[in-house]
Amino acid sequence: MTADFVVVANRLPVNKQTAADGTVTWTRAPGGLVTALAPVFDSQPGAWVGWTGSTDADDRPHVDGIDIHAVPLSAAEVEDYYEGFSNSTLWPLYHDVLVKPEYRADWWDVYVEVNRRFAAAAAAAASPGATVWVQDYQLQLVPAMLRQDRPDLKIGFFLHIPFPPYELFSQLPWRREILEGLLGADLIGFHLPGGAQNFLTLARRILGADASTGPVGVRTDFGTVALSDRTVRVGSFPISIDSASVAAQSSTDAVAQRAAAIREELGDPKTLLLGVDRLDYTKGIDVRVQALQRLFADGRLDPADTVFVQLASPSRENVESYARLRDLVERTVAHINGTYGTAAAPPIRYLLQPVPRDELLAYFVAADATLVTPLRDGMNLVTKEYIACRDDLGGALVLSEFTGAAMELSDAYLMNPYDPVSTDAAIVAAVTDDDAERRRRMTLLRDQVMNNDVDQWARSFLQTLKS
Repeated sequence: MTADFVVVANRLPVNKQTAADGTVTWTRAPGGLVTALAPVFDSQPGAWVGWTGSTDADDRPHVDGIDIHAVPLSAAEVEDYYEGFSNSTLWPLYHDVLVKPEYRADWWDVYVEVNRRFAAAAAAAASPGATVWVQDYQLQLVPAMLRQDRPDLKIGFFLHIPFPPYELFSQLPWRREILEGLLGADLIGFHLPGGAQNFLTLARRILGADASTGPVGVRTDFGTVALSDRTVRVGSFPISIDSASVAAQSSTDAVAQRAAAIREELGDPKTLLLGVDRLDYTKGIDVRVQALQRLFADGRLDPADTVFVQLASPSRENVESYARLRDLVERTVAHINGTYGTAAAPPIRYLLQPVPRDELLAYFVAADATLVTPLRDGMNLVTKEYIACRDDLGGALVLSEFTGAAMELSDAYLMNPYDPVSTDAAIVAAVTDDDAERRRRMTLLRDQVMNNDVDQWARSFLQTLKS
């Protein structure tokens, strides 16, 4: 069976659950991309092409409302395509080389092969003239491969992480191939105008400089790349969340009761600070922990009546840079708790485990301030979920200037994660400003988040693609 609308993403929107008796069930995954595209699938039938997250070749995933097309990956391909080229080459390169990227030709070869497999699966899933929306950095070659096989399709691509400037991207030995892969799309989307402009600059400087090996007649202006045979549109489409749904879920009596219980379990501190992240070196978890260490040492925050809860989901644990970050964070947390806490009341509570959705919403409702301090981030939807949960107009958001969200959420307590003075000042202000100032800021933040939801993001991109 083929579909008129197809999403192609590294992961399928499914979770696998195996019972004690070996029975396997599949449920719709709660991830951000699934949430973002759910309204589209609710209004029209569609297919989703992706990997199950497992190397079990016998997996046959299914989920209500979406036609699932699984792309199999071997353990070796996961190591080279996903952990290797995607997350040890592209991810650090696109995040301003916070960790040194590794450039390995064997990883690249597997990346090409896996992208070709995704493109073939998408071609098989798509009806004549269908719309195909390719997602993110793991699949940047798919648009051109898909166009070669199925020129009848309308192809969009969206990048969910930052797109680097010329000075960084040009380090990549396969820079031309990546750009040409992306230009197989009819529309290429980024979170911010800066990402779109970086892409236009790269297309002009790298592809336009050598017509003998690149597309003939590359021109870039007004948000387009004019190739010899067609024009590709390039634009910014800042992603959001299902604001109304998050607000409704967080306003239940059960969530309110759990939020009160969380504060009580933590000793009913005067100030409850919160961090919610994957354990990733881009997220600046170390930045906020080290800031708290300084603020406790300087007496600007009192560890006796301040508790910071860091909810950290394990991430890419086989990648060395992630293991180093985990070690640094855990050692710093242990030092702070040993210096400023007691056995019964440590000032930092660090949970390295996934948290159920209702529990996360309760933490958002309970927190006096949430610290979002990435060194680099495409958007960061934790910011918007926290704001959507605060219909009481309580709480405060400390937000890194290096997130995409900072452009929209300028009324947060903005900080520079590379500047300890800026970081410390933002945290102290968020905690000590009077209630009127905090409510003023949260009112403006909620207006932005509630009036610009994920459905608007998806509709904006797809309408632009179809036009």
